[in-house]
Amino acid sequence: MNHRAYLTLAIPLTISTMTTPLLGAVDTAVVGQLPAPAYIGGVAVGTLIFNTLYWLFGFLRVSTSAFAAQANGASDPDKGVLALCRPFLLAVTVGVIFILLQWPIEHAALLVISPDADVSRFAIEYFRIRIWGAPFTLMNYVILGWLMGMAKIKQALCLQILTNVLNMILALLFVHVLSFGVQGVATATLIAEVSAFILGVFIVWKASPFEWKLPSIQSLLDTQSMKRMFNVNKDLFIRTICLLVVINMFTAKGASFGTEFLAANAVLFQIHYIMAYLFDGFANASSILVGKSIGSNDKELYKKTLTLSRQWSLITAFVISSLYTIFQEAIIGLFTSLPSVIEISLKYGLWLIVYPFAACFGLVIYGVFTGATEIAPVRNSMIYATILYIIIQLIITPIWHNHGLWLAFVIYTIGRSVFLVMYTPKLNKKILHSKELTIP
Repeated sequence: MNHRAYLTLAIPLTISTMTTPLLGAVDTAVVGQLPAPAYIGGVAVGTLIFNTLYWLFGFLRVSTSAFAAQANGASDPDKGVLALCRPFLLAVTVGVIFILLQWPIEHAALLVISPDADVSRFAIEYFRIRIWGAPFTLMNYVILGWLMGMAKIKQALCLQILTNVLNMILALLFVHVLSFGVQGVATATLIAEVSAFILGVFIVWKASPFEWKLPSIQSLLDTQSMKRMFNVNKDLFIRTICLLVVINMFTAKGASFGTEFLAANAVLFQIHYIMAYLFDGFANASSILVGKSIGSNDKELYKKTLTLSRQWSLITAFVISSLYTIFQEAIIGLFTSLPSVIEISLKYGLWLIVYPFAACFGLVIYGVFTGATEIAPVRNSMIYATILYIIIQLIITPIWHNHGLWLAFVIYTIGRSVFLVMYTPKLNKKILHSKELTIP
């Protein structure tokens, strides 16, 4: 494994994962050209609700990728099928529950965020359409994770690009041609989510490295394997709860400063998501390679992957920060044409120059831990960082207002990196000093 081989895997994954935040970014950018900041605020609140719902179960992609990579490394077709079917069953169940509970979810979310009346109205319009895509979105997480774990990177890339291009085209059509407003944006995303599922099932069927044979109920619900899957997913679930606590506290506090600050922070947060997903491509590459090293008992591959992960996290941080510094005004202008929102975004957007360096190690080394399905350190590092964020926000925000809010977020991001890196020696000892790396 060398730099070229690592990048051959990481670059397509980066392009693939980059299309994910474009769903929210396109929605924000499209409504950002409408004549009032309440449109951006409404979509921001609606997107936040879905981020909360879906990120809670984001482990469906992460854990599926790790288990699939280990099955692929071990050349075990039975485990490969089960790595898809088990989380797929969970995704369907949770998605249907979200639809059944849509009314209490809507009311609880708006009660917590407490946006202005106009923002609430647009958020409700957005939510009541997109909620019907919940089962498809969660099943898409599983499909994408499985394709990545099986190293079917081109197929995963094609799936995400085609889906998000469809979303962009429909969003522009529904909003700027047919004048459907926020409802048009939500409908475009819903159609894209359903289309992604249909296309994803077809790609999985065609791209599978082995013949499909549906597992028996007994093997599907095997107690030991299900327990291991839920233990991994439980820790990722807790990790996601911590992330959502931070994001919801950030959004709610930003909303208290007024609709224009809510809109500006929404624009900056979409840019932050794009930065984070750039790192996520390298994290996915590291996760796949570590999972493969464990499945094939290749300790040299593990050591090289860890080294490359560290090196490319720093290189990527420098590139992202430099590009944003140079093109900051142009990037923000893509999201909104409102002068007041642009002015606020530029004032506080300087924090995004620092963000890539604060986040790089935590976001990329995270892939090493998930590939090894050692999730407890990820969970613990997020708990510590979240506690740090809450303390900083409560102390600093009353003094520095929105600058204090962004300072708390950057310090939280640094905490994620530092606390997780501290667990790396223990992971190295467990993997490199064990006689055999096997998966149950």
